[in-house]
Formats: sequence, C-alpha cells, structure tokens
Amino acid sequence: MNKFLLRIPRSVFRILFILPFTHSLIAQTSEPEALKIRYEGNHRVPSAFVNAAVPATPASEFNTALAKRQAMAGQSLLKNYPVRGIGPTVMSGRIVDVAVNERNPKVFYVGYASGGVYKTVNNGNTLEPIFDHQRVLGIGDLALAPSNPDILWVGTGENNSSRSSYAGAGAYKSTDAGKTWQFMGLDFTQHIGRIAVHPTNPDVVWVAAIGSLYSTGNERGLYKTADGGKSWKKTLFIDDSTGVIDVIVNPRNPNQLWAASWQRLRNAGNFVGNGNGTAIWVSNNGGETWQRSMNGFPQGQFTGRVGLDVCATQPNVLYAIVDNQEMVKKEKKKPEDKNAPKLKKEIFKDMTNAAFLALPNSDLDTFLLKNNFPKKYTAQTVKADVRKGKYTPKALLDYFGDANDANENLFNTTIKGAELYRSDDAGQNWKKVNGKSLDGLFYTYGYYFGQVRVSPANPDHVYLFGVPLIASKDGGKNFTLTDTLGSVHGDHHAMWINPKDSEHIINGNDGGLNMSYDGGKSWSHANMPSVAQFYSVMVDMEKPYNVYGGLQDNGTFFGSSKSVPGKSKDWEMIGGGDGMLVAVDPRNSGTVYTGFQYGNYFKRSGKGRPKSITPKHDIGEAPLRWNWRTPLVMSSHNPDVIYMGSQRLHRSLDGAETWQAISPDLTRNKKQGNVPYSTLTVIAESPLTFGLLYVGTDDGQIQRTRDGGTTWQLVSGSLPPDLWVSSIFSSKHDEGTVYATLNGYRYDNFKSYVYKSTDYGQTWASLSASLPDECANVIVQDPVNQSLLYLGTDHGTYLSLNDGQQWQLLTTLPNVANYDMMVHPRDNELVIATHGRSMYILDVKPLQSLKDGKQANGLVAFAPVTVQTEKESDKNEAYSFVPKDAPAANSMFFASQTSPAVTVEVMDASGKVIRKLKASGEAGFQSVNWDLKAETGQKGKPPVLNTVKPGEYKLKLSNGTATAETKVIVK
Repeated sequence: MNKFLLRIPRSVFRILFILPFTHSLIAQTSEPEALKIRYEGNHRVPSAFVNAAVPATPASEFNTALAKRQAMAGQSLLKNYPVRGIGPTVMSGRIVDVAVNERNPKVFYVGYASGGVYKTVNNGNTLEPIFDHQRVLGIGDLALAPSNPDILWVGTGENNSSRSSYAGAGAYKSTDAGKTWQFMGLDFTQHIGRIAVHPTNPDVVWVAAIGSLYSTGNERGLYKTADGGKSWKKTLFIDDSTGVIDVIVNPRNPNQLWAASWQRLRNAGNFVGNGNGTAIWVSNNGGETWQRSMNGFPQGQFTGRVGLDVCATQPNVLYAIVDNQEMVKKEKKKPEDKNAPKLKKEIFKDMTNAAFLALPNSDLDTFLLKNNFPKKYTAQTVKADVRKGKYTPKALLDYFGDANDANENLFNTTIKGAELYRSDDAGQNWKKVNGKSLDGLFYTYGYYFGQVRVSPANPDHVYLFGVPLIASKDGGKNFTLTDTLGSVHGDHHAMWINPKDSEHIINGNDGGLNMSYDGGKSWSHANMPSVAQFYSVMVDMEKPYNVYGGLQDNGTFFGSSKSVPGKSKDWEMIGGGDGMLVAVDPRNSGTVYTGFQYGNYFKRSGKGRPKSITPKHDIGEAPLRWNWRTPLVMSSHNPDVIYMGSQRLHRSLDGAETWQAISPDLTRNKKQGNVPYSTLTVIAESPLTFGLLYVGTDDGQIQRTRDGGTTWQLVSGSLPPDLWVSSIFSSKHDEGTVYATLNGYRYDNFKSYVYKSTDYGQTWASLSASLPDECANVIVQDPVNQSLLYLGTDHGTYLSLNDGQQWQLLTTLPNVANYDMMVHPRDNELVIATHGRSMYILDVKPLQSLKDGKQANGLVAFAPVTVQTEKESDKNEAYSFVPKDAPAANSMFFASQTSPAVTVEVMDASGKVIRKLKASGEAGFQSVNWDLKAETGQKGKPPVLNTVKPGEYKLKLSNGTATAETKVIVK
C-alpha cells in the first residue's frame, strides 16, 4: 500500500482491491446451499430469517426504555460534568439528506446518518446541531413544507440499510425552523425512507417507512396524515418484509403520487435486498389508494431497491433507478494479457494428482505468487505435499473459499446491477434508457444508494447516486462523472438542485457536504461539523498524547488530544478504506498497526511503506473468516506481541512478522451467507497475567484460555445465546474479574446486556438493572478506581460509581452511539469514540478520587486549580479591539445530596475571607467559578472588586451540613 492508497476512501478501495475478493458475495442470487430460498406467499424470504434465534424487542417496550432514559437524564449526577470535543472535522461523516429553504437557499438543513440534524444560515460556512437529545440521532430523511419553510419534518432511522443504520423512533416536526421539536408518532417504523409534504397544505404529509431492518413486522408501508401528524393512517402495505423506501408528489397535481416499495432483510451473516415485494406504485387520489405501476419495469424476486424522481416543470416525466440483482452471462472476455498467469484456480477442481505434478513449476509458482499464497508455498513444496497425500490439487481451489459447487456459476455470471428507467406518461409505462452498462455505479451493493435526481428545469438532465456521482444530459442514454476522483468523496446519498438555478447543487455523501455552482464541474467541501463515525480509539504516549481511530469509509486518522475543532491543526490520515482498530507501540509512536475492513491490516514503521500483516491459512485448512471490524490487540506485557482474530486467535511474538494460530475455531461455525459470519469480534488480554485471554464472537461465544492458547474453555454458557459479543474487559485490579457486553442490534433486539464475572467467566452477574433498554457496545473499568465503570451504548455514554449497581447518564454528551473508549494510562482522561459525532475527552481524575466510598461524603473538593492572570504585556496590547477572555478559576466539586446552595469562601494566605460566592446545591458534580477578584473598600461603601495578586488561595465550600476545601494557585 503506497501513499496514494492511504488517501483513498473505502469506495475506491472497493473498486481496486476488495471487489475481486468479495465477488463471491454476489452469491445471494446464485442460491448456494447457505442461501437456499424458500417462498412464502408471493415474495422471496431467505430461510436464514425464518425463526430468528433472538426475539426482536416488541414495540410496546420502546416507550418504557425512553421514559427510563429521560428519568435518568433528569436525575444524573453528571449533568454538569465537563466534556470537550476534539473533532476531527477534516473528513466529516455520512449524510443521508439535505433540505433547503428555497426562498432563501443560504438556509438549509443537513441530516447525518448517525449524527443528528445540523442547520446553516450562511450557506454552509457554519453548521450547528439542532436535534440533539431527541430520542435518537439516526436520521432517515428531512422535508421542508413548500408553503412554509419554518415547518421542518425529520424522519428518524437511516434508510440505507447498512450494518450501522441505527433504528429510528418515528417522525418529528418543528414549526419554528428547528428551534423546538414535537414528536409526531410512527415510532415503531424504525427506518424512514422519505417524507413528502403537500405543496400548499402543510398539514398533509406522506411518510415512506421501510420498517425494521433485522426482523419482519407490519410496522412499515406508506403513512398519511391530514392533520399535521396528530393522526396517521397506513394507506399502502405489502407484507412484513417489504416497506416503502421512496415517495414523490406531482408538484402541479398533489393528488398524484408515486411510491417505491422495497423488500429487504438483514441479519448478522446475510443480507437479501431484493424480492417480489419491490415495486413502483401510483396514487391518483392523494395517496388514499395505490396501484402497481410496473409496465415495462423489471419485477420479480431479483428486483432490488428503487429510487424515484419527477421533473418539476414537466411532471409527466419520471425516472426510476433500480438495483437489478438478476444474474446474466458475462460478456466474452477480451484476449488475455500475455503476462497474465497461465493457471486459473477453477482448473484445480477436478485435476488429478498426475496432471498436477506434470504442471510446469514456473506456471505454478506464478499462480501461487499472484494469488497471494503464503510465501512458504512454492511449486516444489506444494507438489511434495500432494505426493505425500497431505492434500489434493482441489485444495488450491478450496483455499479461496469458493469450493461450493453452486458457486461455480459465479465464474461465468454477473448481476445486471444499476438500471435507469424513464416514463413520459406519468408512470403508466416505463422504458430502460441507459444505453451502456452502469456497472461502475453500484457494484454489488446497490441497496446502499438507489436514488435519482432530475433537474427541475430540464427533464433530460439526470443525476444518479452510487460510489461515484454521474450525470446525463440526454435523458439517461450516456453518463459522465461529476465528482472528479479526489475532489469529492464517494458513496452519494443526497442531492438538492436549485429550481431557480440548476447549476447550483448541494450534495451529501459518506464524506460530508459538497456544493457546486457550475453544475458539478467543481465543488467546495463544507466539513466544519464534528460528525465523524468512528469504529475504534487508541492513544499514544507522546506529550500531549495523540488520539487514533478508524472511521466509516474514511480511513484511519490521528490528531492531538488538545485538538480544538476548526481551530487547531487538522488530523492526519494514516490508512484508507473503512478504518478499523489501531495499535500503537508505546515505545515508538512511529510504529502503528491499522487497517481496513475484513481483516486487511498493515504495519507502519516511520515513513516506510506500510506492510501487509494479515495472517494466512495453510493449504488444506478452512479459509479464514474476518469480521468487518476485525479485532487486533497489542499486548500490554510486550508491544511486540500482537493478537488478531479470524474464527481462530492468531498471535505474533515478533511485531507481526510471523503468526501462529493459538486456537481452534472458537465460533459456532455456522453456515455462511453473503456476509462473513462466525468470526471473532473481541480480544481481551489480562493486564495482570500474560497468557490469560478472552475472545468473543459474533455468534454468541466467549472463550477463555489461561495458558496462552494451549487449552480453551467456553465460559458463556450461562449468558443469553446467539448475541454478538461487543466487548470484553479484563480487570487491572483483580485477575479473576472480567466484564462483558452483548449486543442484539442485529436481531432488532434492543435490550441492554452488561455482565460481570469474578471467577474468570465461570459465572456472570447482570449489571443492567438500572439501565434503559439500549444496545451495549463497550464497557471499561477505570484503572485507578475499581468501582468506576464506563459504558457505551447505541444512544449514549453511562458511568457507574459503584461497579454497575447504578448508572449515571453523561448528559453533557449528545445521545450518540459510543462505539469504543479507553482511559489514557498516564493522563487519566477518558477518550470516547462516537459513531456520528467524532471524539470526546473528559478528565476522570475527579471521578477516580471518589474511590473507597468517598462518594458518600456530603461534599468532596478536588485537586487545586492553577490559573494565570492577565500579563502586563496583555494590558499594553496595541490592538485593543482584539477580544480577550478574562482569567477565571473553575473548581469542580461533588455533592452527595441536594441542598439549597453551596457557599464558597475565598481566603487569602492569612485566612482572611476576601470573597463569598454561591454555587449550585444540586447533587452531583458541580463547579464554582471565581473571577480572581477580591472585595476591597471601606465600611459603609459598596465593595470594589480588584484582581488578586499571584499566590495560593483557599476555597472553603459548605452546604450547611458538610464542608470541603481546595486551593486555587494564581500565577
């Protein structure tokens, strides 16, 4: 991987590297044994989804969880605990929609997949969050009322059906341009595809709901309200696995609407995004009733996601983009390159030993090299193994994991993929218009895109969303790129075209927000918000330390822990693709291990070229299965010891130069679908004992070894089965203590599964009693205070001061998914990696000081605060118009119980009280702010405030029943 590869996003990695490897993922349409399809009624349902192992959370429990969370927010001891965001902003995050005030286009709204809603009033120069602390921050769609741009609708639950498309909680409405919000129902639909508002009557709204992603259910379809959301009725329903992904209104005749239904279901190991339920529908009575409109349009079990748009000035012209999963024969190949390998893997399927041994060694050596076999295999060694009967020639084909007979068709077939259809009679008839193949638009994952936009002024000017953004000016016959590689991020999901100026375009993609004023010839990037979607976090030991993390579709970045978004130096990229876990050598931060999805990891040493380190299996062994977020861990006992997990645990003792598998298959080894499954998700090493290791899997297993992998024991037998093991944490305080979180997100099971064991995992106790039902992602025990725990869920961050018996919601953080976190071993700061709002840091030394039962004290003051007064040079500053912050000391304290107020006396070195202040008496963490001024003056006259001289000053706090003291050091 060279410097160019480090800069490119996942979308380009797919094109260059991943797609050849994942070609077999198209197997969903060739129906191998693992994907056999059975038919129920008239729609296609994969057998993997029938009788799911884990029950989905019933809709009746959603409101209970919300009420509990709201109560915790009001009672939390952490309501005022300081948290600082450190960005980054340089790569932004996935946008799902934009809504523009067409009366004043410099005012618009941006919906982020998992980061909430932002608003700009200055054409994107600044964007501010306006939707924080609502039920969820996962967004599906935005819509402004054409007749009143102060009315904004938000549909929650991302519509792209990706592995991190969080379930939503219905629809919200603001009638004051985003200042306040009303919950408008539909909270059980989970994912909203599109909202359409009547052109002249803002009380009439249509909502396209896709429904739950990982389970079947009837809470999906097309919903309509005629009273502004007070009541809803479902006017279109197909079946329990088919929702509605799109709806558009004829702007000149709002009684005419078109909608697209989409059949899709996911689980941890399989995704089917097509079926007989997918169709185009038309209504001519305001969405009260619907009829299928499929004349000339592909239909059947292979029809995938459909996107619609209508030309505003000629509404008889409609376009529909479809993800067609039908298999077709490949076109005849061009003459092969003379330098291409002479051997193809398919020939080994039925090859005899004699024929294999007769192959020229040079051809076999070239085959082994070009197909990335381990270096130890040469023509001579492989032939020797075949002679000894160690394996047959077919083992060379099996090495790739394509040995299933049903997969043979993949060598000669492909899918139709993206196709564009047009109707010139308001949807009565459809005709395919793209003359050339659109292979490079969707590849095999059109479910992630599936949208089309047509210029309001020109029915022949069309834009299609995919990995690239492409445009046609001849009605879809020919297309050209509009997002020049390198200037605009790939993976496009949103677009607005100015109806008064078709050259003015706003585009949203996996890399944020782009704007063009010349029809897509050039673009600007508005990447101010901290909305990055992190998968992981790591730190180094520099001063100040740096923070590292892998991001969704944005590679791996690092930046200073002192970063200030928008002001300090941008974070730097050190890897491409979907950035995953990171390990940094504490002896030398120039040595970094990181990589991208499905176990593609590299080692960077200084400025040298990154080296691929992913372990490989031997010929004759089962191919390795790598999780999307493959676990990689550096030993705390020796930085040269690295662990990686496939379905087995791999260990390197020499900095990833060589690997040894130290376990058998630790998963349940379930049948494979079109997403790698039965893989390791977590590796946890005891910081106290080398060789004590725990691993967790995506199919519900926790395994333990106490002898460095010689023997293994299943220790999850008493835990709920089949759940994804999302984290394991081995205690630094007690060798036998271990914590774990399980996650039912991939079953639409949203309960909290948090556990502790004090006997190496033999028995487990639940720590979830005081938690609302939210999927748990990560748990960490503090390295100083063993009773202090940190928990990250899909909707926020929680802390416990008493080892999980009670949890406190960190309300100073948005209710965004917390994917990963850690406490810096030297600086004692908690670093939080969120999936939607970048990174946060909080100083946990005050929390650590509450150990040994101190949290029961009436008042607890913390370490002295050092502050610097205004310098003499500042007083003589030539530029008096430059604003300066007045110096002040902010001292935090903890109150175990609520009192009317806390009195604070400021004393000088002689013990004289020079200032009296008041602070909040509310229970929890509070602070007192002293402006470094003392009261002086004569009796009988109003006191005069003057800045104190440098020195030490004592703060004495009292709430009537308890006192505490700390210092302020003024320099």
